[in-house]
Amino acid sequence: MDRWVCTACGYVYDPAEGAEGIPPGTPFEQLPDDWACPLCGVGKDMFEKEA
Repeated sequence: MDRWVCTACGYVYDPAEGAEGIPPGTPFEQLPDDWACPLCGVGKDMFEKEA
């Protein structure tokens, strides 16, 4: 699964690890539309797929 990086703060969402309130194995595309970066609070639209 692809990892996604917050362009504002550099936080990496790794689907294998999940995030607070998000179980491991959840692809980025399946995160709720209102999900926000746990570090800086920006929305999903500020994330880019890790190269």
